[in-house]
Amino acid sequence: MKKNVLYLGNNLSSSKTNVSYMKGLSAALERTGFKVLCKSAYLHKVRRLFDMIQATIRFGSRMDYALIDTYSTQNFYYAVVVSQVCRLMHLPYVPILHGGNLPRRLEASPKLSTALFKSAKVLVSPSQYLESVFKTYGYTHVVYIPNSLQIAQYSFKERPIDTIKLLWVRSFSTIYNPKLAVDILKQLLDAGQHAELCMVGPDTDGSMDVVKAYAKTLGVPITLTGKLTKPEWTHLAKDYNVFINTTNFDNMPVSVIEAMALGLPIVSTNVGGMPFLIDNGVDGVLVSPNDCEAFVEAILKVAQDTEGTKLMVSNARKKVEKFDWEVVKLQWMDILS
Repeated sequence: MKKNVLYLGNNLSSSKTNVSYMKGLSAALERTGFKVLCKSAYLHKVRRLFDMIQATIRFGSRMDYALIDTYSTQNFYYAVVVSQVCRLMHLPYVPILHGGNLPRRLEASPKLSTALFKSAKVLVSPSQYLESVFKTYGYTHVVYIPNSLQIAQYSFKERPIDTIKLLWVRSFSTIYNPKLAVDILKQLLDAGQHAELCMVGPDTDGSMDVVKAYAKTLGVPITLTGKLTKPEWTHLAKDYNVFINTTNFDNMPVSVIEAMALGLPIVSTNVGGMPFLIDNGVDGVLVSPNDCEAFVEAILKVAQDTEGTKLMVSNARKKVEKFDWEVVKLQWMDILS
């Protein structure tokens, strides 16, 4: 088995970001026996790019593969540049597809997309949504490998819903539509329901202050914890009984997968990769984006249909057990060996 992997992407640790995908996957690969060199942790974007280029040139001849985290915005250009350096070094590279907006990137930048994706050994998609989109664009060498977790770390718990206790876990960013969570709470309270809302995550673009001010304007109390570690928020989740995902764009969010593992019923917008993760009415509930009334209706049904909700969360747990690293690692080993 080939064991030396150069991992190129965002390796930052910041109070404004959640733990990167790179940190989780690289640690899991190392536990499996791979030697992984991660680049880059520089905050300055140009310095980060040059660090990735320098590492590829310096260490590329010693590596068996390069993994390249590939997003749809600015980081897309990083991936294009370092992929071409990998080609010059004759280093096989594997883009890992992130972000629900990558389909727009394929359409907006066809030449750069071809340069990045066509010569890759394989494209890894953490969602069946992006897998299907890339195949429609002719990229047949795309493989679905889901985001993984260590299922033993997530204690499944069925939760009675007397008081509706909503949990929202995401970075505070406009694309994740955090204000909608406040609207949902407001409408529940106005309908005479006993309800609470806790929002967990770092502030990436000033949206947390906007949400605070908005909740104050509406006169509804909310709990904002800021960034929490995975053990911290999964422990906090024991006190909540409905998980809401309000985003306008999505791929395969790890926080939703983790909530499914914990036994929280999921109510999410039906966007991007969500219908590929959640079978509506079977292991979660999907509603139209930015539709507060649909969210409230779904939450009330989850609260009232006790037996149906028990079955739904059980189905969700069974689904995400297939995302356990002990299962997923076999797919990674097949690609990297």
